[in-house]
Amino acid sequence: YVVNPPPTINMGIFLRPLDLEESLAALAATPLTILAGGTDFYPAHVGTPVLESILDVTRIPSLRGVTETDGAWRVGGATTWTDLTRAPLPDYFRALKLAAREVGGMQIQNAGTIAGNICNASPAADGVPALLALGASVELRSIDTIKQIPLAEFILGNRKTSRQSNELLTAILVPKWRENSRSTFLKLGARKYLLISIAMVAACVELDTNGMILKAGISVGACSPVARRLSELETKLIGQRLNASLADIVIPSDLAVLSPIADVRSSADYRLDAALKLVKRALMELANE
Repeated sequence: YVVNPPPTINMGIFLRPLDLEESLAALAATPLTILAGGTDFYPAHVGTPVLESILDVTRIPSLRGVTETDGAWRVGGATTWTDLTRAPLPDYFRALKLAAREVGGMQIQNAGTIAGNICNASPAADGVPALLALGASVELRSIDTIKQIPLAEFILGNRKTSRQSNELLTAILVPKWRENSRSTFLKLGARKYLLISIAMVAACVELDTNGMILKAGISVGACSPVARRLSELETKLIGQRLNASLADIVIPSDLAVLSPIADVRSSADYRLDAALKLVKRALMELANE
């Protein structure tokens, strides 16, 4: 028998630098797929060769960890979900920490990064609603520039962001809320663990000394191509006393910005109804803390 040789496959390069400037120089020189944990990337390539060139940023020390600045908390782009849950942070980070515990299993949380979750730009990305509710921005760096963009403007659609090919998401910046602030996160799926959301809600409120709401952030994920803040509801909440009856002011029109789809997990109507109930439940949970 004559055996024909297998066709030649042009494989890409794999870079894992320890230096941020080296990473930015590489991005400026050639197209690269950025790997920041790989918990979405690797399953998508099971059984197929990886042909694109890869830049793995998980070994760059300056990209990992949570630090405090004068006006914000800085979450490094290679910070894992486990890093976040273990970090000593104010109470208003509770929504993000609850979301972190919903990202797959423990192995996924140990490897997956917050920046990777954002840049993957799934409508059901667990970290996005909490970060939106907190008013987070992203820091993008290239070899020549550093810029900050509100998260709401960075994620443009399903699997689409405004990041340019020569840019790296180096940090997520969460503005400081007052000490008397609290937050929560609720997620609905077809089962308890290891699920893709049908709907999820993050809520954060800032209170005065009398329990009146000074500022609010309410966002819904998995019910639109991108997670959305409910700005009209947020405005209604300001000046209200935080108690269990506050959920009664939430009405369906407050969710008019959402555009849920129907898929194998849920109908669009069910998603919308679930989101409404989750928003109400989140407010009641905040009142009961």
